[in-house]
Amino acid sequence: MKKIQTKKSDPEESAPRLKLKEETRLNKFIATAGVCSRRKADEHIKNGLVKVNGNVVLEMGFKVKSGDQIIFNGKPVMPEKKIYILLNKPKDAISTSADTHGRRTIMDLIQGTVDERIYPVGRLDRNTTGLILLTNDGELAQKLSHPRYEVRKLYQVELDQALTKEDFIKINNGIKLEEGVAQVDDLAYVHGKGKKVIGIQIHIGWNRVVRRIFESLNYKVKKLDRVLYGPLSKKDLPRSKWRHLDQKEIIMLKHMFVG
Repeated sequence: MKKIQTKKSDPEESAPRLKLKEETRLNKFIATAGVCSRRKADEHIKNGLVKVNGNVVLEMGFKVKSGDQIIFNGKPVMPEKKIYILLNKPKDAISTSADTHGRRTIMDLIQGTVDERIYPVGRLDRNTTGLILLTNDGELAQKLSHPRYEVRKLYQVELDQALTKEDFIKINNGIKLEEGVAQVDDLAYVHGKGKKVIGIQIHIGWNRVVRRIFESLNYKVKKLDRVLYGPLSKKDLPRSKWRHLDQKEIIMLKHMFVG
């Protein structure tokens, strides 16, 4: 019987075609596809490792469009699936992707469960607990972090002593810090918790801003917990646990920047 030879499929010929809403810079597309950083993508393009529609592209700033085929190092490149994870950060976890000192990070809490490269949006310091968002949606992350959009966060603060009425008024009127006057959006004693436990809503993204507000008035912050992040809450999310956002929550987040 004559042996039939089958031709191996060429990954470049069978590469799927892109579905894009608008033209996108090639280096940005490669980065958002999870291949590497945008800077590294520029190096790969310069070294002739990237093809568009079968042709090597060396041009910095080259744009790809819907219908194009992208090949990097002989393999097709497609947009990475967008991941949105809400985590209730525990104390002593570092809110970075990795730590050079070998300390536990928030990524250790979800290790092995997500294939995509995701990153925390903003940071909570080591001793602060509560909500933090992790995603590979760079555009959304940038908007959530930008002061222009004033994304509000609600914290519950436990102090070493009762907050006096005089200091309550001072905080409401704005506390002067190194960067300028820290204006709060809302401030209240937490019902049933006494005057040592305060709810403070703020949109400023300055480093350790909530702690510094109270420390400037000689209070020690014993506990600091972020209970709301934009439209997202800690409801039914125990400490150290995480979950994927549902479609309704993703739409709510993105809707914040419409108009």
